Parts: sequence; C-alpha cells; structure tokens
Amino acid sequence: MAADLPQPAAPAPTAPAVYTPPVPNWIVTIGLEGRILPQWPGASDSKFGFTALPLFNVRKEGDPPDFFGPRDSFGFNLINLGAFQFGPALQFIGERQAQNYKELYGLNSVAYAAQVGAFANFWPLPWLRLRGEIRQGIGGETGLTGDVFLDAIGQFGQWQLSGGPRMTMQTTAAVTPYFTITPAGAAGTVQTAPTSGLPPLSPYAASGGVYSYGAGGQVQYRFSPQWEAHTFVEYQRLTGSVADSPIVTVRGSPNQFTYGLGATYSFSMAPWW
Repeated sequence: MAADLPQPAAPAPTAPAVYTPPVPNWIVTIGLEGRILPQWPGASDSKFGFTALPLFNVRKEGDPPDFFGPRDSFGFNLINLGAFQFGPALQFIGERQAQNYKELYGLNSVAYAAQVGAFANFWPLPWLRLRGEIRQGIGGETGLTGDVFLDAIGQFGQWQLSGGPRMTMQTTAAVTPYFTITPAGAAGTVQTAPTSGLPPLSPYAASGGVYSYGAGGQVQYRFSPQWEAHTFVEYQRLTGSVADSPIVTVRGSPNQFTYGLGATYSFSMAPWW
C-alpha cells in the first residue's frame, strides 16, 4: 500500500489586529495685528504709538477655535479640562524714551520689559469666560502684575461679538519706573521747562494697588474656514496712586485707549508629534 501523504502543519496563531485611530491633523493659525495705543503709560489722549504683533495658534482638527481676548497675554493650554484651562503667560512692554517727548523731558527713560507668569481660564457658562493672569516683570520694571478679565461671547452666523469688564493690579516695583518722580527727575523738569514749555513737576512716589479698571469689546468676522478678521477697542481708567502722579495729572491723562485691527489665516497640516 502507498504511504499516506504528510499533513500540512497548522499555521501559527497570530494576534488579532488592533485598530489604531488616525492622529488628527493640526489646524495652524497665523496672522498679524496692528495696535494703536498710548505712547507711554499715562500718556494723554493725543499721544499714541503704533505696534504690530504676530498671531499664532495650533489646535487639533475638529476642535473648536480657541477664544482670545484683546488683552490676553501670549500663552497656550498646559491643562485643558474643558471648563478650566491653565498655562503660561508672556507679555512684552515697550520702552519709554523720555528725550523723544516734551512731556517727559527731564525724567528717566524706561527700558523694554518682559512679564512672565501664568493664566487660568474658567468658563462658568459656554458663552462666559473669566480669566486671571499673574506675571513677573523683568527688565524695565520688576514688579508683579495681575489682571482679571470677564468676557461674554456671542456667535451670530459668521460674526462673533465679545466684551466685558477688566481690572489690573500692580505692585510698587511695577509702577515706580513709569509714575514715580525722583528729586533728580523733578529738577530735570525745571531745567528743561524753557525747552518743553511745560510747568515743572514735583517729586512723587507712586505705590502699588489697583492700577486700572475698564472694559473692552471685540468684533470678529469669518470670511471662510481659512480667513478671519477682527477689530477691538479697550479702555483703561488709571486709578489710585498712579492716577495721582503728576505725570498723569499735569502732563498726561488717566484715560487710556487701545485700538486694534488684525487678520488670520488657518490651514491644516500633519502633526509633528
């Protein structure tokens, strides 16, 4: 009899395939914003400067766009629990060149400053955001600054309207470079009075506390999923010790306005990690 043919070996068992969901793309937003703002802290209503700021944000595809208020510092979420967000905050403060403005003749110039700290957002309602920031100054001023902003946000088709009250607090070290007048500075305003045509200033020591209160509003319009434009107005009323400084009462104003206009472009890209 013929020998039986050998049976083929059974295939080795394999692990079941594991489904790996695709990693969502990033939505990257870049843009530019121009601002008209007081030429220096406490400047009069007629003394405005101009600055331009880059805009940048990254979010996952499918996530709603983040809300940014006009006075928010640059930052990103380290913790995002939906109704609560927390992350770093960074802000830059321009220099004050005393020799460029007759209102500041005789006073000290103030160098650029950076403020580094953290922010926290709380959303008690889907359309209401409470934001707090605390930042440490480095450079021209070395004090602490704290901000509290409340914004109501309304979506009306392609339009988004937002706004609410604001309050800022600063320590003595933060306000001294801008609002204190040393005896040497007061003497400098006497010497430069013939040139400036302004009355001399008396020595004054500014102290910390509530720096300002005010309100702001922003309008955004979405032309397409890619293009968006916005404009805003922010008002700060200086108060307390800084508002009593002769730099404000004699040569400036407690009313501080900031105007802004910007545009952004968003695009999708594969994530880097």
